[in-house]
Amino acid sequence: MKSVVLTLNLLLLAVLGCGLSSCGTRDFGETEYMPDMYRQLSVRAQEYDSTTVPGVGTRTPPPFAVPRDFEPYVYTFADSLLADQMLNPLAPTPDVLEAGKKYFNSYCIVCHGARGDGRGYIVPKFTMPPSLYSEKLLVWKDGRIYHTMTLGQGLMSSYASQLRPTQRWAVVHYVRALQRAAFPTETDIATMQRENLTLESDLPDTGQTSLWPKK
Repeated sequence: MKSVVLTLNLLLLAVLGCGLSSCGTRDFGETEYMPDMYRQLSVRAQEYDSTTVPGVGTRTPPPFAVPRDFEPYVYTFADSLLADQMLNPLAPTPDVLEAGKKYFNSYCIVCHGARGDGRGYIVPKFTMPPSLYSEKLLVWKDGRIYHTMTLGQGLMSSYASQLRPTQRWAVVHYVRALQRAAFPTETDIATMQRENLTLESDLPDTGQTSLWPKK
């Protein structure tokens, strides 16, 4: 029995020896296992490639190429009335509102403020944007808000590259929630009192003592 075990061990060592001898070695002397995994035939993005116009491995996409699941936006700045007819495809569920809050606090809060009143972190160093619950914006349709986020307006640039369409629609729902918080109904007030909620309890945790700029 011992001779059988010894024979198997010798065979195993022989196989391992052949395998290791076939591996390449790097310049710093370490054994390299399966060198083809390291030295692939593929061209790396920043590697020099004489066959391309930019001279690097990164290829320029062909004309009119679009990412997978790309949704073209057909309206222009002049089509705001047509944009009013777009309906929000998302339902204002708790998950959607939480997502809208997340994206609003990531991209919009710096200008529009945590409450949407325009008192963001850039104020007063930069121009104060209009309040999201001003008389003008209160009558805007969901499609108009989405249209503005997609194309931008005035000093506000487009957020189409930062937020996917569904994410922008989620932000629209959260904007509606901020507007309702600015003008709560009697039922809303009663609910807040019953559950001991305040507007400050829903503000993002920034580590600051105050979200409002010093005068």
